[in-house]
Amino acid sequence: MLFTSNKIQNLAPYFFSSINKKKKELIAQGIDVIDLGIGAPDLPTPSFVIEKLKEELDNPKNGTYSPYSGLQEYREAVASFYLKEYGVTLDPDTEVLALIGSKEGIANIIPAVVNPGESILVPDPGYPVYRTSAYLSDVNVINLSLKPENQYAPDFTEVDKNDIERSKLLFLNYPGNPTSATVDLSAFEHAVSFCKENQIGIVHDAAYSLVTYEGYKAPSILEVPDAKDIAVEMGSLSKSYNMTGWRIGYAVGNKEMIKALATLKSNIDTSQFMAIQKAACAALTSDHATVKENNNIYYERMKKMVSALNSIGIDVELPKGSFFIWAPVPKGYSSAAFAEQVLTEAGVIITPGHAFGPSGEGFFRISMSVSTDRLDEAIKRIANLKTGVTQ
Repeated sequence: MLFTSNKIQNLAPYFFSSINKKKKELIAQGIDVIDLGIGAPDLPTPSFVIEKLKEELDNPKNGTYSPYSGLQEYREAVASFYLKEYGVTLDPDTEVLALIGSKEGIANIIPAVVNPGESILVPDPGYPVYRTSAYLSDVNVINLSLKPENQYAPDFTEVDKNDIERSKLLFLNYPGNPTSATVDLSAFEHAVSFCKENQIGIVHDAAYSLVTYEGYKAPSILEVPDAKDIAVEMGSLSKSYNMTGWRIGYAVGNKEMIKALATLKSNIDTSQFMAIQKAACAALTSDHATVKENNNIYYERMKKMVSALNSIGIDVELPKGSFFIWAPVPKGYSSAAFAEQVLTEAGVIITPGHAFGPSGEGFFRISMSVSTDRLDEAIKRIANLKTGVTQ
């Protein structure tokens, strides 16, 4: 008897779980592995957030079920954050929903608003969860090619007319994963205009919205007038407040999509532990000083890695957002072959670009989520590969 569905049999394990498996195997062999693959911040959760959690753990009321849509206090904190950061007014009752991390929201919003057999537009290269979530929901994926010459901003004039007519939903992600691309508000204005004209909903994945550098401030798509007519934005405290394991995020925007997502979630989960939601309130309503301090650390690491890559012939520019570097592989390599060589010969994990969609081939992603001394060691090892990297 086989206790696995056909769908799961045909679904590859999440790419980064495969990387972790390989990492464990190498460590078991005594190899010192430096992981620049997965985007998991190494910096600690701010102490004031931890203290707030400790305080709330002593309150027995927090051990009961959360309201399905999240605590009123939490939803009001999200609304307050949007008003302060973006000048966007949100109704906490109808336009804000607590998520168990934004990854969960991305996976659940597809079956909440798209019917099986319908199609969605997905950035290519882009976060792999968009594609796997569509597959699990029996929804078709149409690649929205993001090109280096356009700084990885979408060009809707290149989307086939038939694909436009078949599309129900568009995913966007800025600052981008894996490309670290950033946009100004005009890019969102174009997206909103395109989607309104073609009756396509928008989900903007804003997981890295606060991880920015050199005075750049990432806009919210909801800053576009009337964007809430067709758009939702999903945010997370994982990257900005180093709360990856806490699993706390939010969806905001279009009331109809928020209601559909809330209805689906109420039949699947019971929101997040209330003590975590209350600690997240402290983060969202703070002055974000710790976020800025962390960003300074990431930016110094970015400069160090970009300089090292340029010195060995890999041409890359300093990003203005995220903590990723997206770089071309050396001539003569596929992304998988280069990543394999860097891992086996240097003991450094990087992510091959093909993991992020067809347009990711020819590139690799590096995460700045290790300490500076380990980053220095990784740079030294990559520069000393046996076959050489210099192009």
